This record gives sequence, structure tokens and C-alpha cells, in this order.
Amino acid sequence: MQIPVDIKAVIDEATNIDEARATPISVSIYMDETAPGDVQAHVRQAFASASAHARVSMVYFPSFPVVAAPDADMAVIVAGLDEHVGAYAADIRAAGVPVMVVTTLPGLAAEIAEASGHPILEDDLVAPAIDDVLALPEQAGSANEPYSLTIDGALSLNKRMGEWVIEACREKRLAFALAFRFVRKPLSLEAVNATAVQNAGIGLVVILPGADLPIMTLNQAKMLLQIAAAYGQPMAVERVKELAAVVGGAFACRAVARQLVAFVPALGWAIKAAIGYSGTVAMGRAAIEYFEGDGKIDHLAEVVGRARDKVVLVADSARKQPSVAAAARAAAAKVGHAASAAASNAVPAASSVAASAVGAAASAGAVPKPAAKAVTSAANRLSASVSNRFGRGSRA
Repeated sequence: MQIPVDIKAVIDEATNIDEARATPISVSIYMDETAPGDVQAHVRQAFASASAHARVSMVYFPSFPVVAAPDADMAVIVAGLDEHVGAYAADIRAAGVPVMVVTTLPGLAAEIAEASGHPILEDDLVAPAIDDVLALPEQAGSANEPYSLTIDGALSLNKRMGEWVIEACREKRLAFALAFRFVRKPLSLEAVNATAVQNAGIGLVVILPGADLPIMTLNQAKMLLQIAAAYGQPMAVERVKELAAVVGGAFACRAVARQLVAFVPALGWAIKAAIGYSGTVAMGRAAIEYFEGDGKIDHLAEVVGRARDKVVLVADSARKQPSVAAAARAAAAKVGHAASAAASNAVPAASSVAASAVGAAASAGAVPKPAAKAVTSAANRLSASVSNRFGRGSRA
């Protein structure tokens, strides 16, 4: 099979792992002695690193003074009930160092800081999501601070800390991912979400038959390289089979898209966008879960291939629906499900574009009204649900 992308260009544009490994990073941690013991232990463990280029310093207050280190790449304040937390955060930020305030007492810590005259910036206050702390849905609203760091709560806190790091330390984010495990999955998910939205857009706007395939394929190849890099797994030119698996996925998904477009011609843009999005998300998430389980680069092609096959089967089921409207609903539902799982605040924009395209086609009489209504309704529901769930962006 001839691969319709320039492999060398993909490799050249992939992140240089060796360079990132050699990049020095410095983290200053300020530990509030009144903070709960489990969150103190969690942050200590999260920032333990075997990297020779990662320097982590730790100070406990109020026993020792908090002095901003201007040469640090970032700072962490593990907050309890100390009234000086807000002032310390302001001083560190004034020294030009981004500061993350980690706590399992988010409400109390914020109130104390505000009362002291130094409120903590909302985006810098990092705590587990309440839904991940509570064991049962009926407990909603009944959680008392400090939140207990259950397994789900610890995973949620890691996710939020990782998202903060890749946003605040963008120039060195790969170096942080290689040094600290909790940064790897958020960094990889950012690559998946961005690539999926790009491929959905390509499906919407590329008009020339077949012209979208090389672009989507190149995007997917870069995405896998970025994910592999985040987990410290280099992919050199000789790893052609991994790229071949991506291209095979693009061909397979594209073939199903052609069949669906032929079945519902006027919905072609929306269908290609749905499959471009869903296929990219499925392959990217499969790669992440594989590396999260300490998988090696050797078997990535097999993992991605299985994810690709699932997407093809699911997408093909839409073609077998008994009516045009049912096919439209099925296609829209597939991208909706994938988008809800992806947690990207760029998704509502993509779904709005899809809805607008279908709506315009219906107005022109090119699409049966029930089918257009089904796709538009699904896209609008998707936009609303994702906006509600992830309205504050990647840190929500």
C-alpha cells in the first residue's frame, strides 16, 4: 500500500523527545502545614521525578518563610486553612512565576483568601471535581470539605493538575510530561481533541473528492506521534507500520463515509465531519489507554487498528437504517457520543458548523426536512450538552 503522506515530513514535525528530555524544568512547592495529609502526600508523589533535569524544591509553611523563586518554571501551593495562601500566590505571580493552588478545601480556601484581601484566581485553584469525589449521585450537595481523595478523586485531581500545567507551561509542556506522569494523559487528550476537531472541519469544508484523505491522515499521524512522545515512546522513520495503521484507518473510514454520502448525498459534509471526528477520537483514545497501561510502541499499530475497525462497524450501521431520517439520526448520534466523551470546548463550534451546513441545505430544498431536522437537532443537543459540561474550557 502506498502511503499518501510524506512520512519524513511527519517525523520532522513530531516533537523532539531527546530535546525535551534534556530541557531543564524547575518547580517550587509550598506546602501549607494545615492542608489535609492526603493531598500533601498526593502532591509530593505527583511531583516525584527520576529525571535528572527536573528540579523540585519543597518548603513547609508557616514553619519556614515562603520566598518566590523567580527562576522557577511554575509553583505549587498546597492549600489548607492558612490565611496567607492568597497573598503568597499573589507574590509568586508578581515574580513572574505561574502558580497553581492545589487543595481539597476549594470553598474554604477561596473564602479565606478573599477575606484576607488576596483572592485566588479562579483558574489557578485546582481541586478534584465534585462528581469524582462523591461515591453516589444522591450525595450531590452533601460533600463536606476537605474532600476525601478516593481513587476517582485522585485521578480527577491529577487530570486537573495536568491540564493546568500544559496550559501554564506551554513552551515546556512535553518536558513536564516526560518528567511527571500526571501530565501525560491531559497532554495527549489535548492532541486528540484538537486533531479530531480539525478533521471534522476538513470533512465539512473539503469539496474535491478524495482531497480530504491525505490531510486527515497527516493529522492522525501527527496525533499518534504527539501521544507517543508524551509517554516517552519515540517513533522513528523505521516505524512505518504504525503510520500504515493510521492510513489504513483513514481509508476504511473514508470508504464508509462515501457509502453514507451516496445514501444521503446532501448530508455529505455532516457525515464526513462525523466520521472524521469519531475515527480520530477513537484511534487517539485507544493509543492513550494503551500507553497508560505501560504499553510500548511495538504494538501500537495493532491497538489503533482495532479502534479503527470499531469505528468502521459503528459508522457502517448508519447506512443500514431503514430511512433517510434514521440514517441522519444515526450518523449524528455517533459523532455526538464521541464528542461528549472527548471533553473539548472546541466541539460546540464544530457541531454548530455542521448544523448550519445541514440547515442551509434543507432551506435550499436539497435535504428532506425530517433528515435535516434530525441532524440539526442532534448537533444542537451536542453543542448544549458539551457547553454545559465543559463550559469553562479544558480546566472545567
